[in-house]
Amino acid sequence: MKKLARLLLLLSALFFLSSQSAIAQSYTMYGERMEQSYPTMAGEKLMNGIVNAATGFVELPKTIILTSQRDGVPYGLTVGLLTGLIHTVGRTVLGALDAATFFIPTRPTVYPPYIWQDFDRETTYG
Repeated sequence: MKKLARLLLLLSALFFLSSQSAIAQSYTMYGERMEQSYPTMAGEKLMNGIVNAATGFVELPKTIILTSQRDGVPYGLTVGLLTGLIHTVGRTVLGALDAATFFIPTRPTVYPPYIWQDFDRETTYG
């Protein structure tokens, strides 16, 4: 067990100290080319994860309101409630997962990335 722990510690140290982590990353988000360093991307993923885990409960009223406006109040209070519960769990769990894996910077898994962005748009994942 000690050998396995030492091996994992060595591999993680090599990962963090590798030259690839210092190279600027470039990616496309919302059609715009972005270039950021590894620490910036990891920090943004950590912040995004913490915020989404803490504000996931806002998905419930948001989804009820959007579904009611689109399909009517009875539909919003039934299907919108169930969909809102699913989105609440989804944003909270994925936010916690993003916060736990912030050291592997990736694009946001929940769109819009924060609950207050595009409040008139239903949440999607991917």
